[in-house]
Amino acid sequence: MASAARFKDSVVLITGAASGFGRRAAERFAGEGARLVLGDINRDGLDATAELVREAGGEAVTAVTDVASGAAVAALVETATGRFGRLDVALNNAGVAHGTIKLADSDEALMRRMFDVNVMGVFHGMKAQIPVMERQGHGVILNTASVAGVVGAPLLGAYAAAKHAVIGLTRTAAAETARKGLRINAICPAFAETPMLTDSLVKQDGTREDTIARLVQAMPMRRPGTADEIVQAMLWICSPENSFMTGQALVIDGGLTAV
Repeated sequence: MASAARFKDSVVLITGAASGFGRRAAERFAGEGARLVLGDINRDGLDATAELVREAGGEAVTAVTDVASGAAVAALVETATGRFGRLDVALNNAGVAHGTIKLADSDEALMRRMFDVNVMGVFHGMKAQIPVMERQGHGVILNTASVAGVVGAPLLGAYAAAKHAVIGLTRTAAAETARKGLRINAICPAFAETPMLTDSLVKQDGTREDTIARLVQAMPMRRPGTADEIVQAMLWICSPENSFMTGQALVIDGGLTAV
């Protein structure tokens, strides 16, 4: 049975903490006893998340962090170790998406943007986190990928390419560090109702209701996921009870890849 305080006194770092999965993960990890180090490029959203955590009795430190910058991500990890002396769990969650566009119509700037944030953000994170965790002899890293990282994603080619790369980085790092006591996995959500969905697709393609209805047509459940559903899986992946899982890309997609 899962403990209500699985992460008591654990130090948990989360990027992309200003909204969506990152914000909800901060609330849930704090609710299970974790001490949080939160990063995001959005200062206002980051502060709002930290306030939610503190109002609930949790502890959080924040730093404005552009994950496309290796120095900024390394500084965030140093904030964790400087404040708390260790780093137990890291969620490399920050990411961006784009509106629908055919691959042949995409430009180099779009592809570079997807890789600078979604891929390099994960790379910078693991590059800074792994040495700390190896010295400790333990640690868990969870990278946010996407169902678009395991299947083709028509009209989302640049995003899909970046998320495939995240899974490749995850599996490689897991194989390299398993004997050092680390577990490194990826989570691959399908469409979920977060600001990323609204900002990248709905604003471009029409009303919220019409866009979501179109996106979920291929999903057997015929609905998007919720942040709570995805974060519940994040908690399980990172929990001490899940001690034999590493190098996996866990798909949570309402049945999308089952058909």
